[in-house]
Amino acid sequence: MNSYETLLLSHPKNHVLQITLNRPAAANAFNTQMAQDLVNAFEAITMDPGDTRVLVLTGSGDRAFCAGGDLKERNGMSDTAWGRQHLIYERMARAILNCPTPIIGVINGAAYGGGCELVAAVDFAYVAEGAKFAQTEVKFGIIPGAGGTQTLARAIGERRAKELILTGQVFDADQALDWGLANAIYPLKELMPAALATAQTLAENAPIAVRQAKQAIGKGRQMSLADGLSFEIEAYNRTIPSQDRREGVKAFNEKRKPNFSGF
Repeated sequence: MNSYETLLLSHPKNHVLQITLNRPAAANAFNTQMAQDLVNAFEAITMDPGDTRVLVLTGSGDRAFCAGGDLKERNGMSDTAWGRQHLIYERMARAILNCPTPIIGVINGAAYGGGCELVAAVDFAYVAEGAKFAQTEVKFGIIPGAGGTQTLARAIGERRAKELILTGQVFDADQALDWGLANAIYPLKELMPAALATAQTLAENAPIAVRQAKQAIGKGRQMSLADGLSFEIEAYNRTIPSQDRREGVKAFNEKRKPNFSGF
């Protein structure tokens, strides 16, 4: 398992990889190194997941999930340096969005700016009571640039996303749940156990089927219904020759729990 300067990687359950943003003194804000570390971690998993079937993304500490871009690092940056840094942020967003392995967000505190964009980029999110969210970029003369204008609108709807992004207003965990950005709210002590229980459930399902279902949902919703249905059948057909498909049917008929191999 690779070691990163700004990330902690661990295996809390079989087939589950936990990625923890680890800059607690800076509220886990992105700097250039963290963005590069996330690019490397997610691209590595995409190219070779090994025995990883589920990813859990969280932040260190109990104050913040991620406060967005590190404005202290950006203070005094030239336009050229800012643009070069942002290319890394763009690549980071694509690496997360394009990862075929399911990603569960465990939002342990504030998620502002790029942190809120991360929440919208994962497959689904469990959030702590008291967590706060905001897309504050317009207050600093920029706009969301790590996918936020696209992913937030897809998660909560265009009109709500416009209101939040154009005002930069803060919203809370209850609103995130009500609007569809969060899937559930838990007391902080119960947050990670609940997420890991779900991760274990996912990890016990057939990995090829889970990845193909994720892809069919994600890509299909960007297509017409007819094209989406065709894409779904393509994804379905990829599961037919798998050993896991045979094992699932065999286990059902033998009245036992299936033992999926990912092949």
